[in-house]
Order: sequence, then C-alpha cells, then structure tokens
Amino acid sequence: MKQSLEQEYKQAKRKSAKPMLWVSMISMTMMFAGLTSAYVVSRKRTDWVSFDLPTAFYTSTILIVLSSITFMLAKYFIKNNNRQLTTTFLAVTFVLGLGFVYFQFEGFNEMFNAGYVFAGAQSTVKSSFIYGITLAHLAHIFAGLIVLVVVLYNQLVGKYSNTNFLGLELGAIFWHFVDILWIYLFFFFYLVR
Repeated sequence: MKQSLEQEYKQAKRKSAKPMLWVSMISMTMMFAGLTSAYVVSRKRTDWVSFDLPTAFYTSTILIVLSSITFMLAKYFIKNNNRQLTTTFLAVTFVLGLGFVYFQFEGFNEMFNAGYVFAGAQSTVKSSFIYGITLAHLAHIFAGLIVLVVVLYNQLVGKYSNTNFLGLELGAIFWHFVDILWIYLFFFFYLVR
C-alpha cells in the first residue's frame, strides 16, 4: 500500500511538472512584455538617445543559440541511451552558458566605456532600459545555469536513462525558453531604436 501511494505521488508529480513550468514561463514572458512595452513608450521622450548595441551582445547571442543546440543534442543522446555524449553535450551547454554571461558583461563594459551608464546624471533612458532588461534576463540565465548544474549532476550520478529523463527535459525546456527570450530581446533592441 505504501509503495502504491509513493508511485501515485511520483506519477502525479510527473504530470504536474511541465504545466507548472509552462505557467512560470508565461509569467516571465508577461514581465518582459511589460518591460519592452515600457521601452517602446519611452522612446517618444525628448531625451531619448539612440545608439548601437555592443558588439559583445552579438557574440553572446551566437553562444546562447549554440547552447540550445547542444542541449537538444544532449536530449537526443539520452533518448538513444548514449550516456557519455549526453554528459559531454550537457557540459558544453554549461560552458556556452557561462560564455553567454561573460559576453553580456563585456557588452555592459562596452556601453559603460562609451558613456552609457545604468543610472545617475549621465545615464540615458535607453541605456537604463537596456541594462535593466538585460540584467533581468541574466537573472533567469543564472537560474538556468543552476538548473544545468543540477541536470549535469543528476546525469553524472546515473539518474537519467532513455526511459527516465524528465529532469533533463524540463531543464532543456527552460534553457530553450531563456534562449528564445534573449533572441527576442536582442532583435527588439536592434530593431526598436
């Protein structure tokens, strides 16, 4: 009886995991929709200053796209029961995620050196928005990196198999979400000047 209850609990947990993740991603999407809407409205201000995105943001965009590809490969290989390549691609995904973060901060450095600061008398409305929205995205990337560490650890201890990889799949969904979110933000900043 106790074992039956445990199995029912695990099954219910599995059924609710994806919908809960989707609800949280929808709420994050709404937050960024609000932030980008505020950006659009603020463009009409007389003190709006237009400038090009830092070149480091282009590099970070390439890295985050590559990281999604490597995460998809990790999922492909766990489904095919290739544990070694799954581990390798999860590790590469993590390194690419760290590279993304590094180049985001390089982008901030480029903006700062060009005189575009986050806050204060010398800040501009546009630079404050770019810093603020990008930092909010980076908070989600840090959450994604923590998820990646957990997924990689679980992979190393043998928790996943070709029949049991829900944690890896949930991690991949979240990682792809923050990837798509950055691509949206990048093109938004690039096109809406």
